[in-house]
Amino acid sequence: MPKKVIFEDPAGEGPAITLERFEIPDDVPDTELRHRKVPEPDPHYVDLGMLYRFAQLEHARVSGAEGLVPLHVAVRGHMGTGKDHDIEQFAAAMGLPYFRIPLTGEVRDVTLIGSTRLHGDGKGGTESRWEDGDITRALRGPSLLNLSELNAAGAETLFALHGLLDRYSSLDLPTGETVRLRPDVRIFGTMNPTDLRDYAGTQTLNKAFADRWVIWEKNFPGGEQVEAMLTRRYPRLKEEYVTAIARLAVEVNASFEAQDSGVRVETPLSLRSVLDRLPTGLVVHSDRPDPLRQAWEEYVLPHVDLFDRDHYETVWNAVVRKGPAVKPF
Repeated sequence: MPKKVIFEDPAGEGPAITLERFEIPDDVPDTELRHRKVPEPDPHYVDLGMLYRFAQLEHARVSGAEGLVPLHVAVRGHMGTGKDHDIEQFAAAMGLPYFRIPLTGEVRDVTLIGSTRLHGDGKGGTESRWEDGDITRALRGPSLLNLSELNAAGAETLFALHGLLDRYSSLDLPTGETVRLRPDVRIFGTMNPTDLRDYAGTQTLNKAFADRWVIWEKNFPGGEQVEAMLTRRYPRLKEEYVTAIARLAVEVNASFEAQDSGVRVETPLSLRSVLDRLPTGLVVHSDRPDPLRQAWEEYVLPHVDLFDRDHYETVWNAVVRKGPAVKPF
């Protein structure tokens, strides 16, 4: 019997959703590789609601409702909001091999779809063979395919994917083969917002390509959510530090999202800074008189644009001014 996985609504509003985990068939040519590519669940992960939304869509997809076609989700949000982590953890929960493929402007459709290459025939000559690209390889078996940085891809790449993402649900190869979307393949994407921020290489999505996705926004977490993340990951971190870090994150990111250019900063306080860099700095400087201030100066400010640092300091003085006097851990 297939294993079951239950998704709870973090908001406590919707009913729990029970889904069957996927199984990797033994007849898939690269079955061992796919088993290795199933992610491990992150014990420190806190679902802010995105996994539950993924589960709602998955439940509709497997419900058997007549006429439904597969929908593909693109998660849009600023850097450091945890978009790719959400998708990876859904793959872990569902038991799907996870293929994350960055669509940078340097990647061409032949890299993603595949191409014909020359190989030695063992007799001193050569022969041509088709080699699958990254996307085609993922589509050959059970997978969760995450097309990361959708709005950084070149036009030729996007047009090559049109048929895969609409009702046709297939990828036509130059060899004449048609690779159809398997029932055990899920396609996701991520992208940064297209605004005046400094996301080099991004662009507004072609409307025809954008219409092939369900686009969901991923916002910065609120104070209670940041505290929950810190507490789960660092249960020994003193409450004073948890509260101070959460308030700094909320205030800086509120300034990042402000419409008034006079108070807006161009660098958010990402979850990488909140959950990785600052706690590391607290360990490094745990014996200093003000560990949080030292961690702030060495592990946060270097990632901030120079013209934003005055505002970061304003937020620091308004929220913390002086870090907790106790040791962090």
